[in-house]
Amino acid sequence: MSKDIHNPAVDQLFRAILTLKNVEECYTFFEDACTINELLSISQRFEVAGMLREKKTYLEISKQTGASTATISRVNRSLTYGNDGYELVLKRLDEKN
Repeated sequence: MSKDIHNPAVDQLFRAILTLKNVEECYTFFEDACTINELLSISQRFEVAGMLREKKTYLEISKQTGASTATISRVNRSLTYGNDGYELVLKRLDEKN
């Protein structure tokens, strides 16, 4: 069973993120809060989610993103059985574009 992440510290972090006004402010904050590898991993998973949503194959996704099949599988599991967080954000980005 996964650990419950709902707690006051995480709430405060999310409230802080919601105060960011643009991409440059996001870079400023996340470069301080995360390692480069953490940021690259998160962005890779987000890219994989978008490609899975577009029905790309694991091979296509791996070639384009460099993600391992294990990472692609984990993201696919989140898309299929998760909390619909990827879908929420991807849909909003689609609507914005």
